[in-house]
Amino acid sequence: MKVKAHKLYRNDGSKVPFIRSPNQSSKIIRPRFLVMHYTAGASAESSIKWLTNKDAKASAHLVIGRDASITQLVDFNRKAWHAGKSRWRGISGLNSHSIGIELDNPGILQGSPGNWRTSWGRLTPDSDVLIKPRDSDNKMVGWHTYTEAQLDAAREVALTLVRHYDLEEIVGHEDIAPNRKTDPGAAFPMTSFQNLVAGRDDDDAEDLYETTAALNIRKGPGTEFDKFADVSPLPKGTQLSVLDSQGVWRKVDVIDIVNGEMDIVGWVHGRYINRK
Repeated sequence: MKVKAHKLYRNDGSKVPFIRSPNQSSKIIRPRFLVMHYTAGASAESSIKWLTNKDAKASAHLVIGRDASITQLVDFNRKAWHAGKSRWRGISGLNSHSIGIELDNPGILQGSPGNWRTSWGRLTPDSDVLIKPRDSDNKMVGWHTYTEAQLDAAREVALTLVRHYDLEEIVGHEDIAPNRKTDPGAAFPMTSFQNLVAGRDDDDAEDLYETTAALNIRKGPGTEFDKFADVSPLPKGTQLSVLDSQGVWRKVDVIDIVNGEMDIVGWVHGRYINRK
């Protein structure tokens, strides 16, 4: 895919469908980040209809359907209203610094195995549900999964945007608005998307990070999990390799020796680590 005049084009030269949203600023931005969202809606079509309604007072640059369809709503150099009150890497108001992609997905489901339902009551088969903890309270909940076609399309788009705009990082809405948002959720393979920033696949060479402050390392993805007492907090500048992600939390392998300990694997908060 390609970007021309801040619009997305397919490899055959055709432009991705564009439906202009009125919910945008005239401000020209230089995007630094890509923010991933889920729509929490019933379909891509209904979400596009809402995001192009001036009463919504919300928008995103792109919507990607479960069938891999892509619709652009805002030029990539324009400020869309997708992040709300947000902060990342010392920057407030991510709308002015990011491109937002909405993935058609109902989000957190209600019920239990055999009776999972969307927030509007639609029954969801167990095969489309991933049961994992919610980051805000570590409660086990059902997350609606994404389709492979949808994720493949999102990866291609993300890589195109990363390369064209030299984006620094791919993050989730939950990362930049913790305790307020849960998207794109535990069913989204964030680590594989973040690896696109380096232009590589999951199986490529080790991805190194370092702590930006003294940082506790825990036995699970949340503050309710115990710290590794002998090595917490990790000193500022400790080298890490990211193995997995869950919301704002990153599972890491500590490369450095800390307090005489080595082979340390645990969980840290993603806000306090940076790619080397």
